[in-house]
Amino acid sequence: MNNARLPVAVFSFVFVILTAVQLILNSPPLLLLERFVDGGGWIEIIIISFYGAFIAFKMQNPKNSPKWRRLSWTLFSIVFFSQMIIGLLGAGNFLMTGKLHLPVPLMIISGPLYRGHLSVMTILFLSTVILTGPAWCSQLCYFGVWDNILSDKSTATKPIKNKAAIKTMGLLIVIIITLLLRFLQVPLKIATLVAIAFGLGGMAVIIFVSRKKGYMAHCLLYCPIGTIVNYLKLLNPFRIYIDKDCTMCMRCTTVCKYDALNLIDLKNRKPGPTCTYCGDCISACKDNYIRYRFFNLQPETARKLYLFLTVSIHAVFLALARI
Repeated sequence: MNNARLPVAVFSFVFVILTAVQLILNSPPLLLLERFVDGGGWIEIIIISFYGAFIAFKMQNPKNSPKWRRLSWTLFSIVFFSQMIIGLLGAGNFLMTGKLHLPVPLMIISGPLYRGHLSVMTILFLSTVILTGPAWCSQLCYFGVWDNILSDKSTATKPIKNKAAIKTMGLLIVIIITLLLRFLQVPLKIATLVAIAFGLGGMAVIIFVSRKKGYMAHCLLYCPIGTIVNYLKLLNPFRIYIDKDCTMCMRCTTVCKYDALNLIDLKNRKPGPTCTYCGDCISACKDNYIRYRFFNLQPETARKLYLFLTVSIHAVFLALARI
């Protein structure tokens, strides 16, 4: 794709998806402007489509990609939580179903386990993992972006000890506690309080650990959804690899917030399991030794295909993701 093709492709894809939503899923309207102005959904479709094209254009250059990824990710979270706050104040039109749901990533897995059926957010989450691998953890999670912002400093080159064991144990504990709450028929209000406590604990990790350590401690060690992403992303064919000519300059390790690049990873010629394909390391590699892979496509083409999918999904979620 040349400089024009990627933005045009994103605009077209987002426009088609949101048009289908406007025409097929319009009772009640899912597009926010349609809930307030008859035909307003079409205006929103055009605005969001242009927005997606603009972000894709800005992210084409690997040097600019980290800045615009964080800006767009932050905007998504601000819009998401702003609608939640307005909904809490009584404006039901700002909520997806007119009812408030707890906006803690934990609920993506615990909600269905407790209730016994899938939720809309769980389906959206699984679809993003299938299409883009781990992009949920670097562009779409409304909670994780704040972990990214508060861990904004150079990271250590030493890997986190026992990371895999901590993550797996945390996921198992969450699953076991959720199933116990269901088996014991614990009332919904009490189960919700447990989820709120977990969310507050995550905020504490972000504020007191991530900010101090310089890596995303909440997403890496605390959030069970991050652990699920680490496993399920292998179902997706996108990969990031490190060229054999890598000089081990270690510059990439200073920008990775996911503890996915250290000396061992560089020697293995691939990022560690917690890599989210965010691409920040590519911008830090002055010799372009870190690249995307998608089957037999050229690395730059694979990267732009990944940008097409992630930016398009981000734009669609910006229009539709409400609690």
